[in-house]
Amino acid sequence: MSTERTAPAPQVTSRIRPALTRYRVMAWVTGIGLLFVVAGMVQEYALDRGDSITRVMGPVHGLFYVLLLITTFDLGTRVRWPWSRMLLTALAGTVPFLSFYAERKNHRAVEEQLAGRPAAS
Repeated sequence: MSTERTAPAPQVTSRIRPALTRYRVMAWVTGIGLLFVVAGMVQEYALDRGDSITRVMGPVHGLFYVLLLITTFDLGTRVRWPWSRMLLTALAGTVPFLSFYAERKNHRAVEEQLAGRPAAS
């Protein structure tokens, strides 16, 4: 019995790569949207500037976050992540800058899995 990992079949890889790309885009868009929301909140509450960008960016970030949840679930089921990893990845979209870190870590893990190397968690 061999414990070597082999690279996934080409048809599996062809379904994972687009899901990975969708996830990466949504992680970045959600992270940037959250930074705009936080900047608007600082402007509104700390600087007492009244009307801010949070009225627009709050709902927009919420939409992006829902799309991030969908793309996280899609990618996670394709690469067979445990539920805990999908949950932590989803929560990363609620903390400023954390979605960028999670995206990088998840991208690296999926690329290693596709290359047939054991992924470092």
